[in-house]
Amino acid sequence: MKRFGYLIMVFLVGCSSSDLVSSWKDPEIVIFDAQKVLIVGMTSNEEVQADFELKMQKEFSKRDVESMRSLDVFDIGFTDNSRTEEELDEVEETLLERDFDAILFTKILGSENRQTFRKSMANLDNYYGDFKEDYLSHQDLYFEPEAYAEETVYVAESSLYCICIGKERQLIWRGIIEIAEPKKIKNAINDYVKIVVETMEEQDLIFYED
Repeated sequence: MKRFGYLIMVFLVGCSSSDLVSSWKDPEIVIFDAQKVLIVGMTSNEEVQADFELKMQKEFSKRDVESMRSLDVFDIGFTDNSRTEEELDEVEETLLERDFDAILFTKILGSENRQTFRKSMANLDNYYGDFKEDYLSHQDLYFEPEAYAEETVYVAESSLYCICIGKERQLIWRGIIEIAEPKKIKNAINDYVKIVVETMEEQDLIFYED
């Protein structure tokens, strides 16, 4: 757990380059509007998670969209243990009861050399599941530090899910970002948030002009 937390810190310590390398949007969605969004940053380092979620929340506030950080919604020990499918069902029901209609879920997928990373993109592009499936399939990142290799490219993914009543709670948008040569934490988080927000604006996802 300690080594994983260290690697998360290394990932978010800064970068000389942050690039959006893949972006997918549900072809049936032209404009996606949300009134209340839950911001989730999956990392075992609470300080980094708090900083990331706060910066993202500020961008929502600038655009007059209500949002909350997962640290303000979930129990402080929520991510300390693996969660079952039934527990995540309960989480989704609780979010619906609290009038959330979307989740922006960000996680670090790992680190690879550039050649390996390019090859793995094909598998990432074939995933179109829901939030529950996404969380369950990646929660072992908290407990398996060997999932990360000390290579040159760090890979993160942000996914936007609709949890609206009557909908399938499916993936609306997914962006995969490549980050290289981490150095400064604030620059890295700022760059990442900027890329995600700008891409969502371009895609008319929550942020758009009437």
